Amino acid sequence: MSDTTTGALASFSNALADAVEHSGASVATVNARRRMPATGIVWAADGLIVSANHVVERDDDITITLADGSTLPATILGRDPGSDIVLLQVDRQDLTPAPRAVESPRPGHIVLAVGRPGKGGLMASLGVVSLIGGQWRNNDGINIESFIRSDAAMLPGFSGGPLVDSAGGVLGMNSSTLGRRGGLTIPITAIDKVVSVLRSHGKIRRGFLGIGAQSVELNAGLRSDLGIDQERALLIVNVQPAGPAEQSGLLIGDVILSIGGQPVATVEQLQDHLTGDIVGQPVDITLIRGGALANRQITASERGS
Repeated sequence: MSDTTTGALASFSNALADAVEHSGASVATVNARRRMPATGIVWAADGLIVSANHVVERDDDITITLADGSTLPATILGRDPGSDIVLLQVDRQDLTPAPRAVESPRPGHIVLAVGRPGKGGLMASLGVVSLIGGQWRNNDGINIESFIRSDAAMLPGFSGGPLVDSAGGVLGMNSSTLGRRGGLTIPITAIDKVVSVLRSHGKIRRGFLGIGAQSVELNAGLRSDLGIDQERALLIVNVQPAGPAEQSGLLIGDVILSIGGQPVATVEQLQDHLTGDIVGQPVDITLIRGGALANRQITASERGS
């Protein structure tokens, strides 16, 4: 191997080590389960720590070990199991927030999964971005805004830690439970939105109507008779006893066109509309019953309440 090649490899290797060190000041150890600790990311100087919800197995007796070696008690500000994000708080005002990546990731970019799962200090694994995905639904039917898939190994205790670029800029948070094939990374912009809600409300409110439904195509003749352009809607095939739908007079065979003025053509769209402040508030629902348009008002209950 030539001196030029050896020098290039050494330079590349040092650059990656520098990237890990650069991000490492914002990588913490999360002690919140019986087995080995996991990893967290310093999100804000005033003590906010983001980690993976599934690694925080208890609600109290949680501690965070920071990069400087200090261990502090932490409290849970909020959880969102759907996106596997938990927001923790420690009593410090001088933390170093995670350095954010300047460039958006693309397939082929070299990345590093970084963890601090215990007393051994920083750990890292190397990989390449294989896919930048758009919206998708996890196994619980919860919409995830976007994701990054890479082949960087998520070693034990890496969940909750950052995926960083070759400059040490954080691209997102790693989770070993979200993906079916070895975990995914939630992008930093998506985490920001969840963190904002968790900091204010403690959870992401997701509602349900108490119905079973399936997407159906509306025939051209019916659309013409009703004066609507919408081509697909939701046929109610089941109504839960004493649920919000039954209490609002919805029936099996009704076809839902819109909720809160937003068209619904799929179950996924309906679930998207039943998130946030709409939960617990009366909202107008437009449907087709017996070949005619009808309007009802319904109040979505909070899922899990």
